[in-house]
Amino acid sequence: MDFDYPAPVLALRARLEAFMDRYVLPHNAAWHQSVAQGQFPPPFMADLKALAKSEGLWNLFLPTLRDDEPGTRLSNLAYAPLAEAMGRLPWASEVFNCSAPDTGNMELLHLFASPEQNRRWLQPLLQGEIRSAFAMSEPDVASSDPTNLQTRAVQQGDSWVINGRKWFATGAAHPDCKLLIVMCRSGDDAADKHAQHSMLLVPLDTPGVTVVRNIPIMQHHSPEGHCEITFRDVRLPLDHLLGKAGEGFAMAQARLGPGRIHHCMRTIGQCELALAMMCERTLEREAFGKHLSDFANVQEWIAESRLEIDQARLLVLRAAWQLDQGASAQSRVDVSAIKVVAARLQTRVVTRAIQVFGAMGLSNDTPLAYFWTWGRAMHLLDGPDEVHLRTVARHELDHARQQLGTTAAYFTLPEQLLATPRIR
Repeated sequence: MDFDYPAPVLALRARLEAFMDRYVLPHNAAWHQSVAQGQFPPPFMADLKALAKSEGLWNLFLPTLRDDEPGTRLSNLAYAPLAEAMGRLPWASEVFNCSAPDTGNMELLHLFASPEQNRRWLQPLLQGEIRSAFAMSEPDVASSDPTNLQTRAVQQGDSWVINGRKWFATGAAHPDCKLLIVMCRSGDDAADKHAQHSMLLVPLDTPGVTVVRNIPIMQHHSPEGHCEITFRDVRLPLDHLLGKAGEGFAMAQARLGPGRIHHCMRTIGQCELALAMMCERTLEREAFGKHLSDFANVQEWIAESRLEIDQARLLVLRAAWQLDQGASAQSRVDVSAIKVVAARLQTRVVTRAIQVFGAMGLSNDTPLAYFWTWGRAMHLLDGPDEVHLRTVARHELDHARQQLGTTAAYFTLPEQLLATPRIR
């Protein structure tokens, strides 16, 4: 079995890594300094984006691009090693127009936008001229069950009128953010609970839309924002409905599958960097008369990290391949599985790296504290672990029901006992 990437993918990854080494990484300190001074995006970001586009390293994530749209048509499987490379530097994805939540929003628009919506929103996003945000979670209900969502869109004459509150809308604080895709309750409450919500395209400058605050994640403020947003009598033309009314849940699934995979791919890149940093630190640092690399427990941390990263990567690649074959029950299960695995991976590997670095690992001198914060957040973002584990368990139990009784031959009980009716 050949587990290597095809030659064209390896060549593209080499080009991306060379671009990162030559142009992006040298700006890392300047990026952090600029953000600390309140200048975001940094003045050099536009030049980096233009250079990446000219190098053909642009919109790498979208396999259904048309001939007249900028980018590289890569399958989810082919995109995996590129997302992993970009993930090592959290702000790098924007250079290649591959940032969340824009990637998921572009997928949505590519699938469901009308020609006018395509012209107004998708094309500027594909060109990197604007940014966007996705507003789904709400502070007043348990958003792990999306049927709880209460933000309401009511049709009044020739307008939709939106009222409600959203939070953790990633990207809404970016100065270039112009569009919110908002999940709203829009239907009859007596209808099927999965047919009561719709998505609306809301320009961020629409009267009644207020970005209340940029919510810190465990005391880390993201410059692009994880924002709380209120909607007070926000009035939109009817043609701002994305897709069809009542189909918001089905559309969300189309968006969240690839988006979750992209997060997991970037996580693996960050864990690879954390492991590399941990190994270098153990070879250089001495305690109690010997290098940290000589301690048996540290060697175990390194070995466990390598095993876990490689296992997670294989699961992510399988999920990406499944999604490339078309959305299915199995692909949904695989995406749920890697979402849990990736979050666990990042918190475990980065925790070990922080322990090896000691006090420095808790500071901003290395990216480890940020990596851990994001890893811990991943246990909740895009659906908490418990919801995804339930998806996997239900799939296994459904399979068991279909195969009920097939394990009986493996028992060693007398035949007459096996034949005794079971109490159900």
